[in-house]
Amino acid sequence: MGRSIAKKLIGSHLVDGIMVPGEEIAIRIDQTLTQDATGTMAYLEFEAIGIPRVRTELSVSYVDHNMLQASFENADDHKFLQGAAARFGVRYSRPGNGICHQVHLERFAAPGKTLLGSDSHTPTAGGLGSLAIGAGGLDVAMAMAGFPFHLAMPKIVNIRLHGNLPPWTSAKDVILEVLRRLTVRGGLNKIMEYSGDGVAALSIPQRAMITNMGAELGATSSVFPSDATSRDFLRMQDREHDFARLEADRDAEYDESHDIRLDELEPMIALPHSPDNVRKVSDVEGTKVDQVFIGSCTNSSAADLMTVASILKGKTVAPDVSLVVAPGSLQVLRMISGDGTLHGLVRAGARILECACGPCVGVGQAPMTSAVSLRTSNRNFEGRSGTQDAKVYLVSAETAAASAVAGVITDPRKLGMAPVIEISSFPADDDMIITPPEDGKDVELVRGPNIKPLPKASALKDVIKGFVLLKVGDNITTDHIMPAGAKVLPLRSNIPEIAKHCFKAVDPDFYERARTAGGGFIVGGANYGQGSSREHAALAPLHLGVKAVIAKSFARIHRQNLINFGILPLTFTDENDYDALEQGHELAIEGLLGQLGEKTVEAYDLTAGKKVVLAHGLSDRETDVMKAGGLLNWAGAGRP
Repeated sequence: MGRSIAKKLIGSHLVDGIMVPGEEIAIRIDQTLTQDATGTMAYLEFEAIGIPRVRTELSVSYVDHNMLQASFENADDHKFLQGAAARFGVRYSRPGNGICHQVHLERFAAPGKTLLGSDSHTPTAGGLGSLAIGAGGLDVAMAMAGFPFHLAMPKIVNIRLHGNLPPWTSAKDVILEVLRRLTVRGGLNKIMEYSGDGVAALSIPQRAMITNMGAELGATSSVFPSDATSRDFLRMQDREHDFARLEADRDAEYDESHDIRLDELEPMIALPHSPDNVRKVSDVEGTKVDQVFIGSCTNSSAADLMTVASILKGKTVAPDVSLVVAPGSLQVLRMISGDGTLHGLVRAGARILECACGPCVGVGQAPMTSAVSLRTSNRNFEGRSGTQDAKVYLVSAETAAASAVAGVITDPRKLGMAPVIEISSFPADDDMIITPPEDGKDVELVRGPNIKPLPKASALKDVIKGFVLLKVGDNITTDHIMPAGAKVLPLRSNIPEIAKHCFKAVDPDFYERARTAGGGFIVGGANYGQGSSREHAALAPLHLGVKAVIAKSFARIHRQNLINFGILPLTFTDENDYDALEQGHELAIEGLLGQLGEKTVEAYDLTAGKKVVLAHGLSDRETDVMKAGGLLNWAGAGRP
């Protein structure tokens, strides 16, 4: 039996386990990345492990999220991160150098490598043939310390692309079509592997755009072959030495397959408030637009912005539309500054933002009340833009530019001849990346007053008891649990303070209720914890005394983050119990330590007077981690 690309990548890095879907495996990690919204905690965690220098081939600390320095907190975090990078042997990408995924694709991603990042969109590097996986900061810290990364062996899904994209359609329309078919739960515990004759016509930034939004499917990772296009991209980045051909065997077998005819696609759009709420642009044309944002780690490449400038040439943005553009990296900014693209954008009325995540994570450019905002970013969860009642639509750069000029949602196919963008070189350099010294033991770690110590979890108790503090529905995101945005992101290094915002958008009284009760349980629906990898969505509940989360099902990264910090993830064996279990009910689980040796755990709803049978799904290793009170307790200082 031939092997898929994903199985080749996993097999070449397999440390433990067997490649059978659902079985726990451990893989060696070659590269890691962190960003500043998750990085401070990750390096505090690495410090707590007690290993002086990273043991990976390459680790990079990026500053790209918390860029708005309205007070001292973000600047203090950046100072700490720069010091931590120097002390621990990590490269430091300075503020202004760009978004982690864009820069990593340009300068470090390589075919055949494994990459673990404390950001859910880390699979962007899969566009260049890396096995790239998003995880919580503690998992990344462990990988930097030389530990393998543990995960359930994913199923491998083959998405076969046929033909060529028609004019005015793009890679964004491809992944929106995949989301339309498979939904935000369709990739759970799966790797999406792209193949077919349609792959050859996609550039590396286009492939990376598709693998980036595999995160919205809930996928563990997404990957493309490494081929002549990959070699050309690496050559233009002065990195041809990183090239390795990587393709599936002709007789490779997959767990699931889907076919997409690229030549039949048309411009697509995700309606509020989910990336899988996808329609054709032609179905919703004419909707008035208030704001357009072009950027984020999806459509912020040089080719995207050159396309936008071509559409805007000789035109001015509609009077009632605010158009903001954020180049994805300093390399992109240098390119568009030198060929007239930047001038064309500004001349048409675009406001140019710095090379950062910005509006994608609610940092700046929050839309006006009840606004319609078209964005080329990857998530449109309610309130994520910074305005709770804004309606965010996800579109391609082409659709965004056409709509910015028209003032209403517009099918770009109405614009006539589509622009053809050709790029033959990149201004490749690493001037804004600081290489660590050979010996960083004397580097001082400057900890500002907002950088608080790590919260400590205690060993799991045999009896846990408390009230259901909150009951929520399906597809609860980590944005619901722990919001992003300009007001909350600066608190990422201060768990006691950021915990005050836990579930604030869902229930403003949650924090006081949890604090008064001394903790308890959270009940959730299907796909609980989808979205960002932010481990703060586990750390804040830990600080508030949450003992377990009971849900219909969990998103992969959030489930692992709960385990990492000693919060027990449990699932209903009978979904009727979800309907019956209400907020305010008192629950008790007795003899828990012994019950973890079985597949199910018996809890008692003391309020309703009934037994509730729950599944834990923990591997033997995860059981040990839970009993120890989390991954740091389990690992122990200095091990191995």
